Amino acid sequence: MSQQMPYNPYSSYGFDMYPSAQYPYGFQQQPQQQQPQMVPMQPSGTMIPGIPFAPGQQFVEESYIENILRLNRGKVLTVYQTFENNSQWNAKIFRGVLENAGRDHIILSDPQTGKRYLLLMVNTDYITADEELNYIPPQLPGGIR
Repeated sequence: MSQQMPYNPYSSYGFDMYPSAQYPYGFQQQPQQQQPQMVPMQPSGTMIPGIPFAPGQQFVEESYIENILRLNRGKVLTVYQTFENNSQWNAKIFRGVLENAGRDHIILSDPQTGKRYLLLMVNTDYITADEELNYIPPQLPGGIR
């Protein structure tokens, strides 16, 4: 009966649970797994799956709301939100200068009052702008649109 090395969830990170040449209980070191291919990361820190990163390759973000909003920082936006099961108000409109946006939030500032709003994306129905929005269409690998 041959014994196998126990599963090591950290081996893909280059961490060996049994670094010495003598393995306990007669276990043998398994060959190193090939490192996964590196892929570009979004500003939020998440990887963009399926788009390989190679030296000299141009980085192209996928089209997500937070990326589109980030391209339009400093513009005046109107954010329409609804809040379920709210006895005081079910819908509310926020207007202000877009300071920043993330995967789950939008930060607006009202230039007249100086008040800042941290709005949750989950409550956002839609967003309007009085001027043209900056937008970079997503590209598929190889420059195919």
